[in-house]
Amino acid sequence: MRRHEIPTRALQIGIFLSLLLFGYSNLYKPLPAWQSEALVVVIAQDSTLTYEEFSKQLAQKFAAYLAVPLKIILVPANQVEATMLSRHAHLSASGFSLAEKNPALLFGPGYLTLREQVAYNQYQPAPRNTSGLLGKRIAVVAGSNQEKALITLKEQLPALNWESRKNQTVEDLLGEVSKGALDYTIADHEQIAQMLNFHPNLAVAFNIGKPSQLAWAFPANADNELIAANERFFASIEKNGELNKLLDHYFGHNDRLAPLDAAEFMKQLDTTLPRYQSLFEEVGKVVNEDWRLIAAIAYQESHWDPLATSFTNVRGMMMLTEATADEMKVANRLNPRDSTLGGAKYLRQIKEQLPDSIQEPARTWMALAAYNQGMGHLEDARVLTQRQKADKDAWTDVKKWMPSLNNPRYFEKLKHGYARGGEAVIFVENIRAYYDMLTRLDSHNDSEKQPRHAYQLVSTRDKPAFSLSGLRKAEVGSHNKQAAVDYSLVR
Repeated sequence: MRRHEIPTRALQIGIFLSLLLFGYSNLYKPLPAWQSEALVVVIAQDSTLTYEEFSKQLAQKFAAYLAVPLKIILVPANQVEATMLSRHAHLSASGFSLAEKNPALLFGPGYLTLREQVAYNQYQPAPRNTSGLLGKRIAVVAGSNQEKALITLKEQLPALNWESRKNQTVEDLLGEVSKGALDYTIADHEQIAQMLNFHPNLAVAFNIGKPSQLAWAFPANADNELIAANERFFASIEKNGELNKLLDHYFGHNDRLAPLDAAEFMKQLDTTLPRYQSLFEEVGKVVNEDWRLIAAIAYQESHWDPLATSFTNVRGMMMLTEATADEMKVANRLNPRDSTLGGAKYLRQIKEQLPDSIQEPARTWMALAAYNQGMGHLEDARVLTQRQKADKDAWTDVKKWMPSLNNPRYFEKLKHGYARGGEAVIFVENIRAYYDMLTRLDSHNDSEKQPRHAYQLVSTRDKPAFSLSGLRKAEVGSHNKQAAVDYSLVR
């Protein structure tokens, strides 16, 4: 770690020279032609897991749009720019801030507005303004948008210093603030919202700078055809709703859980989950579903209490009604295995009954809404969504209109009448949040057993034909093709 006292341009030059000194450029073959060989995309590996996975998904969609294979290179954030400028990647899918003034880079369309914020431990005094940052223990990820925000702030506060951390993530630094090892760190509001589920004592003091949009970055001398294709790609996925679906999938549930809910969940992970994890895993295999989703449903329903009973006589780990239990042939709703298996089979049955036009992950979220309110009310919500000229097969659209099922203006014109649609949306979004937390913790446990640099995926597939003259045809017809993906990790 080091204290930051280096001007922006000098920092960029230092990064580039250090990469050359360590023989970084020798680790790669010459950059392939993106039109015919492979699209090479660099992504920061020390962002949050959510950002990394979101960036990979978006890059895969772009490669499919171009009908070319994809190679993803994972590097530390402070090496992303140098990777492009040294012609080892065509572009960066780790979002750069559009507010950044960097003559060496060109930026694509903005796709996500973020606020950089000062995070602190709410049991410690909060800084009232930027002057309150002086003389404090502050750390950010080296080369991240957060460090760039501090570099800009340093122009106004020359005495401002911080530690520039390598080989750590924003999640790590927020954890240090939660434990008191750091006074403050800088993170964007989505990153903080995610980590509040794990560290409920985190709080936000104030914003650093103005909100800005994330965008993909290209070297200033990038191929104009590639930049133009990228602009058309983003215009296309914004128009057809794919961008909104992807953003909702990774970030849509961040603010759903109250801090106390998240804190209690974290406590139960240590005290209760170990008793039932093998059961959830067994049931997951039976119904071909992720055990962590089964566990998240069970927690939302009963807080993993097999004896839970409501005043309406809904009972058990999965809080089954008598009718559902009979349909699923559950002999004893208070038996953890019977209840969990019955609920999981019921969810699977609902998923199988949904129209084929509903694709994952929307298929799972809509099945959960039907699990909570019934298939009829879900169908009413989809009909209402369609009447509003929105996509009835997209959970991102349906969840906006499902709460209107309790409004006479709408439910009186629907087949199944009144429903507590808002309750179903909360039910689904809570499960998504618990599932996300379980997935993160499970991934973290796996990474302790297996170093992160061992994560590589190579998918081999014949390269599709591609030519500049065929670009327009590829734009129309290649959206559903699966691009070949080659993941590499550079340390």
